[in-house]
Amino acid sequence: MSDHPTYKDAGVDTEQQDRIMHNLTYWVQRTFVNRPNSVKLPLGYFANVIDVGNGLGIAVSTDGVGTKIIVAEMMNKYDTIGIDCVAMNVNDVLCVGATPLALLDYVAVEAPHDDLMGPLVEGLYKGAELAKVTIPGGEIAQVREMIHGAREEYGFDLVGTCIGTVDTDRILTGQDTKDGDIIVGLRSTGVHSNGLSLARRVFFEKLKWDVGKKMDELDRTLGEELLEPTRIYVREVLAMLHAKLKIKALAHITSTGFLNLNRATAEVSYIIDSLPEPHPIFRLIQHYGGISDGQMFFTYNMGIGFCVIVGPEDVDSVRRIAHDHEVESHVIGHTVSDPKKEVRIPHYRLVGSNGSFRQT
Repeated sequence: MSDHPTYKDAGVDTEQQDRIMHNLTYWVQRTFVNRPNSVKLPLGYFANVIDVGNGLGIAVSTDGVGTKIIVAEMMNKYDTIGIDCVAMNVNDVLCVGATPLALLDYVAVEAPHDDLMGPLVEGLYKGAELAKVTIPGGEIAQVREMIHGAREEYGFDLVGTCIGTVDTDRILTGQDTKDGDIIVGLRSTGVHSNGLSLARRVFFEKLKWDVGKKMDELDRTLGEELLEPTRIYVREVLAMLHAKLKIKALAHITSTGFLNLNRATAEVSYIIDSLPEPHPIFRLIQHYGGISDGQMFFTYNMGIGFCVIVGPEDVDSVRRIAHDHEVESHVIGHTVSDPKKEVRIPHYRLVGSNGSFRQT
């Protein structure tokens, strides 16, 4: 490993993942053929939609919590990780304009200890309450031979699958985005559930710090900061959708950061020229890891967890609804007509396309 670790050094090879996706996509898309229910979207968007007839679509998405679980194990604290699982799934389902309805969970454990499973399920409940979804079922698998965590006997993994509903004539894919639309960013609570492999590599492997370390820049321990739950954006975003505003696209800012905006189908580029100051945790990761701006914006949300692309006339309404739901919002940029479909962050001299950011 170099003195300046990258996400790949930390064990997350996004380039290799993209390469194997080509083969995976071929076989998965073959399942779309001659099936009774039509798949409405190509692979690769935040969620997909199944047409079940009479104008109704079922939105589906699945995701896990990643190595944030290892931080929970290091702290022996499991009451928030369920919120992350709910958040990662319902926020993706929102992006197609759907209303999340239910979430199924899969928990793989080294051993089903009461002091692990009790708080974990309580966190799932808290997340479901915030997202206004039910948890109608799930699975607990005891796979001692497969799972080993940071704390002996307490290894586990957590994955969820969310379903929602959307009218098939109101599916959002960014298809109506045009020149001059406005990007409203909704504030994140911090790291959320991406980039924890890199953060752990910097703090706990390179620097050998403890999760209980307190720092002047943070008002709590390092472990508590990293475990801060992912924000759930369901209530405010559904309020925006129900208000009939001219929302053009929705984007959950997770892995690959603002490059997620490029998933939208319209041929526009995104000029992000008015970002708020990122949370202190991001500067700590970057400073102590010697990580480039491009790597930071590729790996982390940098303070903005969700983006609403909206017509200029409805910006104030979007921000008012966010404020009413106690969510900080910022006008962070705008769109321009451009077949290159880039994400440009002028302050950092970054241009993003084709799965990476480059310095200009």
